[in-house]
Amino acid sequence: MRGKAPGAPRHPMPFARRLLRAILLAAGLVSGSLAAGVLGYHHLAGFRWVDALLNASMILGGMGPVDPLPNDASKIFASCYALYSGLILLATMGLLVAPFFHRALRRLQVEAGWAPPEPKPPSTEPSGELP
Repeated sequence: MRGKAPGAPRHPMPFARRLLRAILLAAGLVSGSLAAGVLGYHHLAGFRWVDALLNASMILGGMGPVDPLPNDASKIFASCYALYSGLILLATMGLLVAPFFHRALRRLQVEAGWAPPEPKPPSTEPSGELP
């Protein structure tokens, strides 16, 4: 392919697969965390489902709780969930940035000569030679 930089990747498919996998993992992590928060607020604080969803999503998003908590068990849960949410935010951002970071490092390795370029896929065009 003409016009491409020497270290430019030839195929976007491995990157697209890595990015899709990272997005799906991040979405699963956030969805599971939100579900755990909703269940905790519903059962420990006695909130209605919508109020539990609101409080869990606000804490998971880093905004803080909306409703006052009625008992000690719900306050302990909210404290643990807030700490957990901070870790989930960092993990999710790491998952989403990793494919881009991997691609940049790979490009630097190829340009510096530390790694061979990615192999070309087999061509589907006829070569003109007889078998």
